[in-house]
Amino acid sequence: MGVSFTTKRPLKLKPRISSLIIWNSIDADGRGPRVAKHAPKFIAEPEPPMASKTSSLSWLLLLSLATILFVGHSASQNDRKAYIVYMGERRQDEVSTSSLHTSMLQEVIDSNTGPESLLYSFKRSFNGFTAKLTEEEAQKMAGMDGVVSVFPNKQNKLHTTRSWDFLGFSQQVERTTVESDIIVGVLDSGIWPESDSFSDKGFGPSPSKWKGTCRASTNFTCNNKIIGAQYYRSSGVFLENDIRSPRDSDGHGTHTASIAAGNVVNMASVQGLGSGTARGGVPSARIAVYKVCWLDGCSDADILAAFDDAIADGVDLISISIGGTADSYFKNTIAIGAFHAMRNGILTSNSAGNRGPGLATLTNISPWSLSVAASAIDRKFFTEVQLGNNKIYEGVSINTFDLKNEMYPIVYGGDAPNTTVGSQGSYSRYCLPNSLDQNLVKGKIVALVQSC
Repeated sequence: MGVSFTTKRPLKLKPRISSLIIWNSIDADGRGPRVAKHAPKFIAEPEPPMASKTSSLSWLLLLSLATILFVGHSASQNDRKAYIVYMGERRQDEVSTSSLHTSMLQEVIDSNTGPESLLYSFKRSFNGFTAKLTEEEAQKMAGMDGVVSVFPNKQNKLHTTRSWDFLGFSQQVERTTVESDIIVGVLDSGIWPESDSFSDKGFGPSPSKWKGTCRASTNFTCNNKIIGAQYYRSSGVFLENDIRSPRDSDGHGTHTASIAAGNVVNMASVQGLGSGTARGGVPSARIAVYKVCWLDGCSDADILAAFDDAIADGVDLISISIGGTADSYFKNTIAIGAFHAMRNGILTSNSAGNRGPGLATLTNISPWSLSVAASAIDRKFFTEVQLGNNKIYEGVSINTFDLKNEMYPIVYGGDAPNTTVGSQGSYSRYCLPNSLDQNLVKGKIVALVQSC
């Protein structure tokens, strides 16, 4: 596991959130120095006199030993892991932030490897970068001028037609044309642009304040509703079913984007269930997509890079339904990104998390963002289950397939683990990926602790 490092230099914390300073600071504005040190100088020592063949051999052996030790301690790129180097607010007087980041890397690594280790340079909205470092190099980086914190790049997880009515947000409320200029930045798993929720019928050109781009591809295009789209993958490694475009390969991003700013879609349903009018909170708003989540999760580096772009692109709101652990603010990329969004007048709405309803289960807890949690809804879908003894049980479930009045055997998932891959009942009872033995569950109803 990687280790996080936070600077021990004093930080300035002002009492009001609107003026809260969380970066390393020494001047009146709370901004710390951004100093690029010169590369270390090496002074050649004079060679010792060769008094004899014995001394020559001794020096040769010593040189060989030194070379072996040097090679043994030299770290390759394979030995390094991705770290976030957070440096607070972007300085307007910096000539080249990228050059600063490169020179800092060259100080702790070497002049040849430094540029190769740089994965992201955050320079549009705040200051920092992502780089491949060893734990020792990360510790050295944490001690450099201007560095607030250094922490490992970790993976995060992705956290009804009636919801807005239930909240009392009536569809008939009068709208103003100003809403069409609102841009919602959605950091998630991408989007399906062909969905009716994102049709641009009736929308004019993008607002003039928009400075973002659309990373179009053969399977993805933007329109006057989805005005921008980008995707991020710091590792450069894609899984087989990953879609290398802003297109959604999961469905989560499409869902969250439609909740925030989806168009009014009449007669929407899922297999005939929940039929009604689907709409977002602000149907006339524009959407900017920042795909940071893939089949294996959402990395800190990609999330922070997307925040950097979204703020500079000119979004008005940021929606992010992602979370990991409730780390301290200096090591929480969502808290860091939301802070700089707030500094630029942008509200970040983030999910509270998938856990609960117990105490202390929130993961996004920064006071400068709006954490939204699901509590209850005034609608449920019930399914009846008839057992072989003719007893009928009713539970909350969505069943869209026809059993044709036939009876099927039932098996508990915990009793059918896929032992060929080392799965145990503690995994298969939750229907974790590849945890169930297909031969044991085929043609049966599987009872689980939670659904697949």
